[in-house]
This record gives sequence, structure tokens and C-alpha cells, in this order.
Amino acid sequence: MAPYVKAQKTRAYFKRFQVKFKRRREGKTDYRARTRLINQDKNKYNTPKYRLVARFTNKDVTAQIVHASIRGDIVLAAAYAHELPRYGLEVGLTNYAAAYCVGLLLARRVLKQLEMDTEYEGNVEATGEDYSVEPGETRRPFRCLLDVGLIKTTTGNRVFGVLKGALDGGLDIPHSDKRFAGFSKDSKQLDPEVHRKYIYGGHVAAYMRTLIEDEPEKYQSHFSEYIKRNIDPDNIEGLYKKVHAAIRADPEAKKSEKEPAKEHKRYNLKKLTYEERKARLVERLKALNSAAGDDYDEDDD
Repeated sequence: MAPYVKAQKTRAYFKRFQVKFKRRREGKTDYRARTRLINQDKNKYNTPKYRLVARFTNKDVTAQIVHASIRGDIVLAAAYAHELPRYGLEVGLTNYAAAYCVGLLLARRVLKQLEMDTEYEGNVEATGEDYSVEPGETRRPFRCLLDVGLIKTTTGNRVFGVLKGALDGGLDIPHSDKRFAGFSKDSKQLDPEVHRKYIYGGHVAAYMRTLIEDEPEKYQSHFSEYIKRNIDPDNIEGLYKKVHAAIRADPEAKKSEKEPAKEHKRYNLKKLTYEERKARLVERLKALNSAAGDDYDEDDD
């Protein structure tokens, strides 16, 4: 006889069960954070509340200026790490320095789109120090909130590289310097030199020097793309300075030129029209009749 087991999920439980949102079930959206990011004061009516959305994949960095609507999120502007080769950065597209470049590109792009790029130039030369844009004489700076999604906001996380790039680009984003690379928990202060090193790829250069001394073979394989492009630890900082200048010079998005689709040879038979089918039938009948006539002549002989 089977032991008695109390039913934990009864009929009443299933009658009242409410399925969670799809993106919550998939583990993609933190709705507790999203609700607080998109809530807008009612006395502001239909004024959009913009968010700086930063996301990372294995090979790319995505940064977008987004606002919520009843139809869904609407993207005002976007920037991607795969655009950086156009500005001279062809390798290391997902590190802290590249994240800074993507944030800078997005800031300059959205300000140019709104015709505010000349009034708000931002922090032209990155020093690693905290920077907040000051209101201009005519229009106020473009304000948005940082949306990190499900990223763990640890000190020095790359998402704060995107934030720093956007701040230096001239956007007004409420923030603290406690999570930037170089912030010390003991002294409770940000070390600008450490932060500057990360912005200009100094941490990558330091690792390259370590591998050159200790593991030359690993350096050859690990940094093979850098070696192909003659990038060494000494010229990385200069490379990033050129990239920052190129982004400021032309931040507008360019459509990628795609090659025309290749025409493949078709081996299926061409479909004949009604007239062509009738003419072909007549020819076949003539051929059959002539062949039958030849056979009849041979039999007579």
C-alpha cells in the first residue's frame, strides 16, 4: 500500500496560477528594475524617459538610447563595437577600452542627430577623472538613465566603460564614480590614473608585456591579430587616441555596402507556353508519322 503524500499543488493552485511574462521566464528582463526605469511622472505627460542600454555578447558590444512606449521600446540611436574598424580599431572589440569607444560613439551620434553636438562637446581628452556635463545657455543636456539589464555591477565592469564613454561624449547620466575601474574601497576614492589606463587599453598592454617576458609562444597565438597589424604594447595608447578623434570627427552611422546576390545557375527545365507546347506536339506527331511511313515502305520492299 502506497504511503499518503499530501498534494502540494492542488486544483485551486492551478486554477489561480498566472504565467509570468515571457522575457521573465527566459531570464532576459529584470522587470523590477525595468518598472523603475520607465516610470514617468504624470505631470510630464507624454515626455519620453530615455535609457542608455548597454549589452555585451562574445564578439560585440551594443549601446542604445531607448524609450518605452505602449507599442514597445523605441530606439532613438544605437552604436556597436563592430563599427569600430571604420574608425581604426580592428582588434579587441569587447574589452573595457572598446566599451568606452562605443559609449563615446553613441553619445556623439545622438547629439549630432539632435543638433546639440556643437554646444555639448563633452570631455575631449579622457583623463580618467569623473566628468559631468554642465547645462548650456540654450538647450539643456540630453539626459538618460543607465540600463545594465542582468549584468553584475561589479567595480570595473565593462558596462561602466560604456557609461564613461557616454559621459565624456556629452550626455547627462546620473551616476557615481564608485564602480569605475580604479575606485578603492579602502580610501573611498577613484584613482584617475588607473581609470585612464583602462580607457586607453593599458591593462591589455601590461598583459602583452607579461606574456612577452614569461610565455612568448602564448603571446604569439593569443595576440596574433595584434601582431598582424603591428600593434605592440607601446603604441596601443596612441591607437585609442586616434580612434577617439575619428569618432568625434564623424560619428554618423554608415550603411554597410553589401555585395549583390550571386546568381546561381538553374538546372530545372524552362516552363513552355501553351503555343510552344502545341507547336512541339505538332513536330512530334510529324516525326512519328514520317517514321511510320518509312517503316511501311520497307515492308513493301
